[in-house]
Amino acid sequence: MLLSSCVIWRFREWDDFRAECPAGDERLQRVVWEGLDEGIEWLESLGAPVVKHETGNPRTIGKRFEPRGLTDTLVRAAGDVRLGTTSEEPTILATGGFQGDSALVREHIHPGGELRLRANPWSAGDGMRHALARGAELSAGLGEFYGRNMPDADFTEEQFVPLAQLYGRAARVFNDRGEEFFEGDVSWSENDLVQATAQQPGGRAWYLLDREALKDPEVAGRVALAPTRIDPSDLPFAAPDGTRVAVRVKPGITHTIGGLRIDEHARIADGLYAAGADVGGISTGGYASGLAAALVFGRIAAESALSGL
Repeated sequence: MLLSSCVIWRFREWDDFRAECPAGDERLQRVVWEGLDEGIEWLESLGAPVVKHETGNPRTIGKRFEPRGLTDTLVRAAGDVRLGTTSEEPTILATGGFQGDSALVREHIHPGGELRLRANPWSAGDGMRHALARGAELSAGLGEFYGRNMPDADFTEEQFVPLAQLYGRAARVFNDRGEEFFEGDVSWSENDLVQATAQQPGGRAWYLLDREALKDPEVAGRVALAPTRIDPSDLPFAAPDGTRVAVRVKPGITHTIGGLRIDEHARIADGLYAAGADVGGISTGGYASGLAAALVFGRIAAESALSGL
């Protein structure tokens, strides 16, 4: 959360959620969709600073929080946060998924291991391993991930958001062989394009933009920041007529979409619960707010643990 743009949102219409993530667990999706507004009100009641009271997307409802301020607010509310300690028998698992473990990424998501890490390095499947040892089941969507196509160059944590090349819908997209590989329209989130890019030779792609695409100031601004932008004449294949600039991109994995299977009470097994990216199967087949699911099921997990459900 601290490394993200910190927009916590849900789809405005329930049917849009189902259409966007058709393979997701409908029971869990309904819990998130119905519980997020109350969860956001709870954050605000704690004093979490809101930057914007809308998402900028007419299909979604939510708010943008200031990441550091929200983190500090939650730490103060918790009252007793201990870093660097481990419990042998945790009650709630919230270790953030398994994208930080290259072996697990190769096993479940990408055999070639070509994904760049666009997240903290310590979300490495500890929760999943512990739960499986306790007899947990895995969700659908283990081969899916949420991420962004990034410049195919080194980047820092501070550049996770500004260097995201989030304009695939305005570009023509080719692989190294000069094949325009993505069929159909790119989704509004572009997460489908990111996952398709991961399957290309070398796990990368080229975004080609013409004069019309570069008229959009947001597109032009992101292209200007990309260290891998080149003149079309330097491409490894012949560029289509009208191409003004090309950018070499490679997927960065932010968090996993598959994970542990839970019920509506965030329960994995008796006495064990999970929340956040350790939980899988909510946005399977598409993309939905990971922070929203974490907020809703984090609170539910705490309530269930306290009540002994």
